[in-house]
This record gives sequence, C-alpha cells and structure tokens, in this order.
Amino acid sequence: MSTVTVTESARDYLAQLIERQDVEGMGVRMFVTQPGTKFAETCLAYCPPNERVPTDEVIDLEKITLYLEHNSVPFLEEAVVDYSSDRMGGQLTIKAPNAKVPNISEDAPLPDRINYILASEINPGLASHGGEVQLVEIVDGSVAVLRFGGGCQGCSAVSLTLKQGVEKTLVERVPELTAVRDVTDHSYRDNAYYQ
Repeated sequence: MSTVTVTESARDYLAQLIERQDVEGMGVRMFVTQPGTKFAETCLAYCPPNERVPTDEVIDLEKITLYLEHNSVPFLEEAVVDYSSDRMGGQLTIKAPNAKVPNISEDAPLPDRINYILASEINPGLASHGGEVQLVEIVDGSVAVLRFGGGCQGCSAVSLTLKQGVEKTLVERVPELTAVRDVTDHSYRDNAYYQ
C-alpha cells in the first residue's frame, strides 16, 4: 500500500472542489508526469467514474477517494498533499521527494542505489549552481565513475566538490564503494592497457 499523506486541510479543500463539480462518484487522481526524470511533475486531477483505470491504487480518505496511477506509485512514496489557507485564499502544495527517482530498497543493484542518491541528495544541491552529476560506470566492482555536467563542467571547484561532497556522501551511503572518480580523470583507466 502506498504511503501518500493527504492532510486534513487538503482533504477538506479537495472535498469542496469535488462538490462544486457536481458529478456523482467524482474522485481525485494523482500521478507523476515524466516520472524518474529531472522534469518530473506531480499532478492532481479530477477523476470522474468513467475515467477510472482498473490498475489505479484506490485510497479511501473518507471525504474523498484518491486514485494513484499505477506507474506513478513508486514515485509517489512519501508524497504529502497539504493545503494552507491565507488572506488570498489558500494554496494546495504537493511534495513528492521520490518523483524524480523512485525510492529503492537496500538490496537494489549498485548502479540503482548510486543513481538514487545522486538524484535525491546530490543533484538538488548542484542544481543551484546549474550543475549535475551522472553515473557513467562502475569499474573494479567498487569504483564509481561520474560525469559532471552543466555548470560543473570546467568549474575549478569540481575536484573539491567531488572529493568533499559527492564522494563522501556516496561512500557513506553505499558501503561497497571504495572510491569515486571523475570521468575526465583517466588515471583509473591506465592499468587496463598494460595487462
């Protein structure tokens, strides 16, 4: 079962919106567009009975029925829908920390776990400088080779960022990793030619 949280205030607000639609059995559908990419957007839409999909996960929230699009479910883990009222009326907010990358288990393959940490923890920090980092490959079974892009490319602080930030975080979170290298550092390849 999914772990989407819809606060009391959000339920009340959505229930009012549904009531105004005046459609018997109207629900709310939640889905992620372009899930698993940096362009992922979490959306809510009206879901009249004729638009229900048999594979949707159905959550009965008393005041409203929430339908989670099947393919979006892993990306909606830990999502929170909230509504806060203010002088201007109010605002519905959706926070979905796993929309860009689904939450993965600890026994997932090494590249998946590295990509999850890059997307959920490291890239959001680099994005403020217009940069990003991607996993290129894993060599020797325990060395992650990364490519820095965007604003990180050609940035003089990239080796500092790699060592102090990225490598520290990855090695802490993925114990099997022994080292992290930048793809432009060709020293990790040298040994391959002299066998």
